Amino acid sequence: MNAPPLAGLRVLDFCTLLPGPLAGLMLAEAGAEVTKVERPGAGDEMRAYPPPSGGESALFAILNRGKRSLAIDLKQPDALATLHPLLAQTDILIEQFRPGVMDRLGLGYETLHARYPRLIYCSVTGFGQDGPRAQFAGHDLNYLAISGLLSLSCGSDGAPTLPVTPIADIAGGSYPAFANVLLALLARERGGQGCHLDISMTENLFTLAYWGLAQGFAAGDWPGPASGLVTGASPRYQIFACADGEYLAAAPIEERFWTRFCELIGLDTALRAPQADAGVVTRAVATIIGRGTGAHWRAVFDGQDVCCCVVNSLHDAVLDAHFQSRGVFDRQVQTGAASIPALPTAVARQFRSATAAQRAPRLGEHTDQDPAHADAAGDGAAR
Repeated sequence: MNAPPLAGLRVLDFCTLLPGPLAGLMLAEAGAEVTKVERPGAGDEMRAYPPPSGGESALFAILNRGKRSLAIDLKQPDALATLHPLLAQTDILIEQFRPGVMDRLGLGYETLHARYPRLIYCSVTGFGQDGPRAQFAGHDLNYLAISGLLSLSCGSDGAPTLPVTPIADIAGGSYPAFANVLLALLARERGGQGCHLDISMTENLFTLAYWGLAQGFAAGDWPGPASGLVTGASPRYQIFACADGEYLAAAPIEERFWTRFCELIGLDTALRAPQADAGVVTRAVATIIGRGTGAHWRAVFDGQDVCCCVVNSLHDAVLDAHFQSRGVFDRQVQTGAASIPALPTAVARQFRSATAAQRAPRLGEHTDQDPAHADAAGDGAAR
């Protein structure tokens, strides 16, 4: 097997919790050596998050599988002396402090670029390195709220609903950071220089609102909750309750799918036409679906080409024969004396590290060995 594509590259990761660590995990999966810089004593806050597995945080383990850990107090006078031999051998630096923090620590982009011009420096923040909101303290929910995305979701009472996962952290932070680091590596190969990547999680959320932006910019018709095709305005993209508490996810948007869907559920012919009132049709479909159990509708739609399925629980999804057949959860992360399936990532199989079972680093595990690990490149050297 060929070496993974990022083998030989070194990443210094100053991030905690989710956005940066997940980006670092994908880089590690593709073969890069990723070293976390953590606070002595406590380390990454995620180390304390439940649930435990084998005496360790399962959340920390699945996000930091295969990485290394240095315990360094960045506010101490000797911190820079410790870090510079490592920085001389580092290809990629990832940080997610508020703008200005790394500068105050003596680790800002301009300072490091002057000394290590090939360094790729990736900053992941809520709102970017400048602008009126640059210092705003926020979490995923705040970024969704300010981007306008949260306003497009609503429950039965009309209020915005809590998202099921940290969308801004992952779709606005981790994935853009990973993609732009790869682009920066390609640019460095061509031009020899590193660069500063300014990753704004909130700005990147606008990509997810492509349909609403097109509608607003082109027609002046800015969408509200439950007003768009995929946010509740159409019977062709809905979640319907079954008779036993299960739910049907129905997305027969295209005419051929809609026609077959209507045939299978026995919807009145007059309600199948495109000009039929959407609210009336949605209520009629809901009544029909509500008469059958989840098992009934699984049987009805099994093998049918209609873009409909009963909603899986997360446990059901993990056990689904399709994902089992593709080995989605075959890789393992060791947690103390136990092990759990590793977090699947977007790194394609052929680009992943060959090691199937790895563990997350113990806090500060590699602190003492790292000066020697830096290959004695010398102060001020640059790769």
